[in-house]
Amino acid sequence: MSYLFTSESVSEGHPDKVCDRISDTILDLFLAHEPEARVACETLATTNRVILAGEVRASKTALPVIMEKIEPAVRAVVKDIGYEQEKFHHAHFEFQNYLHEQSADISRGVDSGSDKAEGAGDQGLMFGYACKETESLMPAAIHYCHAILKKLALVRKQDSDSILGPDSKSQITLQYSDNGKIIGLDTIVLSTQHAKGVTTEEIRKLVTPLIADLIPEGWMVSEDKFLVNPTGKFEIGGPDGDTGLTGRKIIVDTYGGAAPHGGGAFSGKDPTKVDRSAAYAARYLAKNVVAAELAEKCTIQVAYAIGVSQPLSIFVDTHGTGQLESKKIENAVRNVMDLSPRGIRSKLKLNNPIYACTSSYGHFGRVFEEMGKNTFTWENTDLVDTLKSLV
Repeated sequence: MSYLFTSESVSEGHPDKVCDRISDTILDLFLAHEPEARVACETLATTNRVILAGEVRASKTALPVIMEKIEPAVRAVVKDIGYEQEKFHHAHFEFQNYLHEQSADISRGVDSGSDKAEGAGDQGLMFGYACKETESLMPAAIHYCHAILKKLALVRKQDSDSILGPDSKSQITLQYSDNGKIIGLDTIVLSTQHAKGVTTEEIRKLVTPLIADLIPEGWMVSEDKFLVNPTGKFEIGGPDGDTGLTGRKIIVDTYGGAAPHGGGAFSGKDPTKVDRSAAYAARYLAKNVVAAELAEKCTIQVAYAIGVSQPLSIFVDTHGTGQLESKKIENAVRNVMDLSPRGIRSKLKLNNPIYACTSSYGHFGRVFEEMGKNTFTWENTDLVDTLKSLV
């Protein structure tokens, strides 16, 4: 029986994504000064106001230096995204910083010592996923949702007189055959902020060729299946139109609903927090399993307890597509990588200021090259040969 499946994405100008970007920028500031700094930064953005709260830890010499840099960095983020609206302007919003020192109880449980290894920064379960629907081994619906919004942001920033605004959302519905193969696109929804007086037809005329160029040949839908700004008007956007908070777009950040999610958000958290680092590790392992041709589709779950170094459990599901028993793949996964918090950080080089660029258009399925190397290390497929040798 054929079926429909839908995913969505939101742009860097969406109020929640503004907050994710700010939180990850603060994290990068700390890690640039001290790679072992601890950060859990939450951001709230609303009409002409940005508020930071959370826990941080750095040396007494570094902390005041970093704190001085925070407000200018936050304003630079909002400027780069493109907000110069009357009620949300990078130069004029009121800024409040309530970041404070990390709890000693958390530090005690997480820090390594002479009698214990470094423990996980919290309890929880994390999932990684990969499939063969796209070259990046990501589900196709979320892949193309991200691609559309990235393209619109690029077009907007290249034209100072663009009719497009920073805040936008995309949604794609795919049709699948009864054996789980993609037949094609069923529906596209695009809602984008725009300049005053711009009509829906003007927006449709601009975006239609851009989208048609991004999706596979023959996939473009008919006009009645392409819904552009269904409310008819979207002039007020960003934090002035809707309050933003860090961590409210976890499905957009991961697999668009095609795979489970443990519930923990990523942005603003340093990599001792397994909500983030273990989710990256699980994606890394799942992608390598699929890249090694051990399965066409793979979900990996890991679970941790606060203060405990090694995961409590590891689970592998190949959804009936595995070339051998899931248990054998699970055993290989256990042996191919140290999944302690420090082991993950070391393998994936996570103690670097690399996080602001992860905050929009998904944490997975992307390449972000810096100095000739992929910053998104969890997208590398360098475990393929090792996995094959272990099974």
